[in-house]
Amino acid sequence: MADMFDFLADPSAYVALLTLVVMEIVLGIDNLVFISILSNKLPEGQRATARRIGIGLALVLRLGLLSTVAFIVQLTEPLFELFGHGFSWRDLILIAGGLFLVWKATKEIHHSVDPEDHKDTMVSKAATVTMSAVIMQILLLDLVFSVDSIITAVGMTDEIGIMVIAVVVAVLVMLLAADPLSRFIEANPTVVMLALGFLLMIGMTLIADGMGFHVPKGYIYAAMAFSGLVEVLNILAKRKRRLDRERAAPAAAEGASAAPHKVPAQVHGAPPTVT
Repeated sequence: MADMFDFLADPSAYVALLTLVVMEIVLGIDNLVFISILSNKLPEGQRATARRIGIGLALVLRLGLLSTVAFIVQLTEPLFELFGHGFSWRDLILIAGGLFLVWKATKEIHHSVDPEDHKDTMVSKAATVTMSAVIMQILLLDLVFSVDSIITAVGMTDEIGIMVIAVVVAVLVMLLAADPLSRFIEANPTVVMLALGFLLMIGMTLIADGMGFHVPKGYIYAAMAFSGLVEVLNILAKRKRRLDRERAAPAAAEGASAAPHKVPAQVHGAPPTVT
């Protein structure tokens, strides 16, 4: 165990550690978004528990995969070739996970926009799903994101200790960010639709990666960041309009009460109005 952390004596190893920590945090965004919007379907008292269980399972899966690095390396070896591309276990896992994300996001978007569909969705406030169903879906995606995360870590460094520290730090950041992110999503329903769009895009990216068409993740996260910034500006603009209406309402009411009452005009030949 002591040999695992011998790299601490090497100053250059800290650069690799910092780089990998940032990479693992970025890769955890996808996992965190899915956990947040899925846990919000549960009753209020179960949401935090579901998020902690989901993130805890992500940590267990990542550390478990790190303990079998030799097996992880074998996941990238081709099993068969189709259409000129050699498919490995990693490719098949990414394709399966991508298909699940596309199906899940498409289903939720359809339920949200179809006026004839009255089922509860991630956007709705009602929650009819069970804790076990949510945990199973989170576990399935945890496996997909964990495999992708650990394979990325193995490709960046040979030091197991660096990988362990990076994974633990990234999961702790996910744990700290989970509740604020979930509250923000719940308070802003339009963000849920944006997050579902992100999941749809991430699912297609996983499928493309599994099929041998690598999409640089920088492009994906840059698009997500830009879309998120635009949504934040929309939220701020909506809040400003609401505050303006609230400020204008008392002034309008005061002006209406202070306005003089007009006496109706006397019609020629009509008897005078008695007051």
